Amino acid sequence: MQPMPPLPPATAEPALSSPLAAAAPPAAAAPALRTWRSRLLPVVAALALLGLLSTALLWQRLSAIQEQVARQVADNAARAVEARALAKQAQEQSQDTAARLAVTELKVGEVSLQRTQLEELMQSLSRSRDETLVVDIESALRLAQQQAQLTGSVEPLLAALKSAEQRIQRAAQPRLAPLQRAIAKDVDRIKSTNLADTPGLLLKLDELVRQIDELPLANALPTKPGKALTDAKDGRAASAGQLAASTALPSWFKGLELLREEARALVRVSRIDQPEAVLLTPEQSFFLRENLKLKLLNARLGLLARQTDSTRADLTAASTALGKYFDPQSRKTQVSAALLEQVQAQLKNTELPRLDATLSALTTAAAGR
Repeated sequence: MQPMPPLPPATAEPALSSPLAAAAPPAAAAPALRTWRSRLLPVVAALALLGLLSTALLWQRLSAIQEQVARQVADNAARAVEARALAKQAQEQSQDTAARLAVTELKVGEVSLQRTQLEELMQSLSRSRDETLVVDIESALRLAQQQAQLTGSVEPLLAALKSAEQRIQRAAQPRLAPLQRAIAKDVDRIKSTNLADTPGLLLKLDELVRQIDELPLANALPTKPGKALTDAKDGRAASAGQLAASTALPSWFKGLELLREEARALVRVSRIDQPEAVLLTPEQSFFLRENLKLKLLNARLGLLARQTDSTRADLTAASTALGKYFDPQSRKTQVSAALLEQVQAQLKNTELPRLDATLSALTTAAAGR
């Protein structure tokens, strides 16, 4: 605080203004005023210091209040995030509960369905023992027949027939004796049936496919055995006299012989019964071999799929193409044709035997006649 300005000097006042002023002398008033000023200055300084302290305390308190408000805002934000997380968790739990409820309802439906099936099974078990035995044997035989068609083997049929025969023997029912005789008859017929070797047929078809590229066509140029023999001997078989005679011939004569050989090679006379084989171009021969391979591969797939009719048709088409477009005088063609005939002959025995006698006896036993 700034010090108070000094008071103006006392002036003489009229004697009639105050009786005390008139009574006090002017020299005694000046020290008293200075004393009052000296006492008032510390008080003013103390008041100023007290104001500063109160201001600082107030500012500190205000800062504390701000920090507290900030902490509360942060706590409220964290609580809001936590509340959202809890709400999301509650929503997920509700969805999980709904899914479990749906699964529970589905299981209840399955249990009710199983209960219905169990009731039906109990009703079927309440039938007579002989009727149930006949139904089980028929279903087992039909299943074995399907397995035999898929695998191409008679082992499932024999196993099912033997199992049915054993069950009939344990039942010891006189009215099932015709069924037992029919089963024994079918077993003997299946054992006496000669079936084709499917793996062997597949190997033969693969061998035919490999031989297609080596088969000569009917319009192919024949090889010259004399030239091949001469190349093989490398001229070592020529005698000294022949060498001398060849050297003695003039050059124009040698040229004439060479021209005659080339002229003979321009014209070739051969007998081909199929005109299509003569007109076959090299590009067409390539596609002919590929088509023949495709026919054999289709026959292989048909054999694996137990499609006997399609397999026979493909083999017949392959045999026709082999005899029509390829050289029948070639050893390789004859070997391939013989192998294809063997496959066609063995394919006739791929039909699996049927259980007609046993199934008829089962139908009669189920009817109770």
